[in-house]
Amino acid sequence: MKNYITENKERFLEELMDMLRIPSVSADPKFKDDVLRTADYVKQKLEAAGADKVELCQTAGYPIVYGEKMVDPALPTVLVYGHYDVQPADPYELWNSPPFEPVIKNDKIYARGACDDKGQMYMHVKAFEAMMQHNALPCNVKFMIEGEEEVGSSNLGTFVKNNFDKLKADVILISDTGMLGNDTPSITSGLRGMSYVEVEVTGPNRDLHSGSYGGAVANPINILCQMIASMHDENNHITIPGFYDNVEELSEEERHEMARAPFDLEKYKQSLALTDVHGEKGYSTRERISIRPTLDVNGIWGGYTGDGAKTVIASKAYAKISMRLVPNQTSEEITEKFTKHFKSIAPASVQVVVKPHHGGEPVVTPTNSVAYQAAARAYEEAFGIKPVPVRSGGSIPIVAMFKQVLGIDSVLMGFGLDSDAIHSPNESFGIFNFLKGIETIPLFYKYYAEMSKGE
Repeated sequence: MKNYITENKERFLEELMDMLRIPSVSADPKFKDDVLRTADYVKQKLEAAGADKVELCQTAGYPIVYGEKMVDPALPTVLVYGHYDVQPADPYELWNSPPFEPVIKNDKIYARGACDDKGQMYMHVKAFEAMMQHNALPCNVKFMIEGEEEVGSSNLGTFVKNNFDKLKADVILISDTGMLGNDTPSITSGLRGMSYVEVEVTGPNRDLHSGSYGGAVANPINILCQMIASMHDENNHITIPGFYDNVEELSEEERHEMARAPFDLEKYKQSLALTDVHGEKGYSTRERISIRPTLDVNGIWGGYTGDGAKTVIASKAYAKISMRLVPNQTSEEITEKFTKHFKSIAPASVQVVVKPHHGGEPVVTPTNSVAYQAAARAYEEAFGIKPVPVRSGGSIPIVAMFKQVLGIDSVLMGFGLDSDAIHSPNESFGIFNFLKGIETIPLFYKYYAEMSKGE
């Protein structure tokens, strides 16, 4: 099978680049036709790879691409999840090459969606093709590829609930995460949850002349900045009352085990052009980005931001704020606590509106399951070294939903790297990682089928 991958390497890459050329930005309605075109592309490639019953399942938003190959009802069934939509590419001027004109440089593909998640999702299509070409598919497989992950998967839950029988499986396989390094493979064993809100602060009923009114009326931008600044104390502890009430506290032994994973702080700082790191006192950088909750401003605006000067006191100021959550916190609870607190700290001179966007629950996946052990053996064979279990700082809200609705766990076999700059300008995905993923995934099927017999 490795020979097949090597022989078809150029075709695999060209197919991926064709998909990357389609700007499937789900957050921006102007790209609607492109998102739909990408769904069609995925459907065509699943059919060409050998999947049966391939269809575009309509939702209230973008369609879900479904396909399957049922080899034998007695064999275990793997449900592959991925997404074909991508983040907005803004700001375009910070890209070294156009985000939807993929280029290969230094053995990496540069394009929006290269790693998140088109490249990683497409590994599964090509791995499936390789297994089909060699009559070596040891499990049943179902594909569920959605187009709204980057906007909260708002219609996926309804689809899953309405198609319980269609989606019956023994495990869910996802590649939408990363690993520590090409020389240190890892498997994601936990994900943080998410509460995402937008806040609006209103002062006067119109923009005002800053000379005539400055000092006499509230400036919403100033006040919003003060409110946001107050959300952390001197130890970078979040000040929302009750925010940490249910936070899972890991034991010293668990923290010590986490610290064994390779991590070079100096290299980390150098890669980000930082003179020092920043975060909650009492925790390491690795802990801050995995087992601790956070609150970050993702965007802030108001007033005049064009060229030159315009001396106004804005009527309104806005910010988008995300909170990453850890086990035992819930998005509903944290959104409620944030809303109550944010409104309580606003002075009487302004009005505040908090608009919840989307959320998701934190999840920890078992490392003693047959599926996890099969994934570990697959990585070990492909990379020549045992993978390390790692809790990720990112969020995939649907993982907890899958467990709740379908009653099955997920295995998070990611092949991206921190340096891939997902969600940022100049996103990339290593050709080595893309091809190594296609090589490793069939090994998971092999070991999962073998080990499932002994359950």
